[in-house]
Amino acid sequence: MSESTKKVIIGGVPVGGGESVKVQSMCTAKTSDTEETVNQINSLQDAGCEIIRVSVLDKDDAAAIKIIKNKIKIPLVADIHFSAELAVKSIENGADKVRINPGNIGGESNIERVADCIKAHKIPVRVGANTGSVEKEFLEKYGKNEISLVESALRSAACLEKYGVNDIVISVKASDVPLTVKAYRLLSKRADYPLHIGVTEAGTEQMAVVKSSAALGSLLLDGIGDTLRVSITGDPIKEIYAAKRLLRAVGLDKNFVNVISCPTCGRCLWDSMKLAEEVTAYTETINKPIKIAVMGCVVNGPGEAKDCDLGIAGAQDYCVIFKHGEIIRKVTAQNAAQEFFKEIKSILNDC
Repeated sequence: MSESTKKVIIGGVPVGGGESVKVQSMCTAKTSDTEETVNQINSLQDAGCEIIRVSVLDKDDAAAIKIIKNKIKIPLVADIHFSAELAVKSIENGADKVRINPGNIGGESNIERVADCIKAHKIPVRVGANTGSVEKEFLEKYGKNEISLVESALRSAACLEKYGVNDIVISVKASDVPLTVKAYRLLSKRADYPLHIGVTEAGTEQMAVVKSSAALGSLLLDGIGDTLRVSITGDPIKEIYAAKRLLRAVGLDKNFVNVISCPTCGRCLWDSMKLAEEVTAYTETINKPIKIAVMGCVVNGPGEAKDCDLGIAGAQDYCVIFKHGEIIRKVTAQNAAQEFFKEIKSILNDC
């Protein structure tokens, strides 16, 4: 949500210029399978996705964009490589943004053709580089590092700027966390276009979340990043959950139920871990700024969670429920979960 970047509008959604960081994902369904694609997009939207990208591999995919657009509510980005024709068709069929690589779109005349179509339909375009697409000349001159990534991305932007396209979003992705961070930090100093941040080829869920959190968390805390994707090999809905949690962790999303819980130790004589998991699952999609604590023991629980709207801590035979550190009642350990959920529902209803 950098205030130093330009603002672009993607299907009515503002990106950059100090706007909130927008969460993106990408469909795994074949775009021409419109029913499956629409179902996936709507599920992702329900989970919190704000911008969705689809692959356009052929004419059927490009034609499907018109059908899909009429059945979804969030902006649709068409991802095209190697074909100016598919880029133009995608835009004409209603894509809210395109992701292209000017270097592989088929030469200067095709770059101009796509640029003219982008301007005519008044949509943004995303360009960028990853470690697999950097031009040979930059690799030979700078090596495989952040400089070559940034120079490659800026060249792509320049190819479109030459033909009057100025609503541009840029990305520079690597699968290596330190390289990703260095590249985006450098790019943020070299350009004022909105930045789409992400770690490419991050892997399956656990490692992808770790790598994305390390890289994107660092960037967001530096004020770098206007849209993001947590790339996960697997169900894309997991990308949305991970991205939302990341934004919450770095303080960029405060409208959620913040569940804190201690890691427990030998003083914990009741199943606080199970309750913490149940409370987290119950409140995951509730957009209310409430802080709830599930603490292992009564020794430090109420004091450590004094800033919480509601909390619980336990001993072997009983638990105490407290608000802002003040104990409001004592319950049996057996009934603790049931009684605590009553209090959670009550406080949610009052907000």
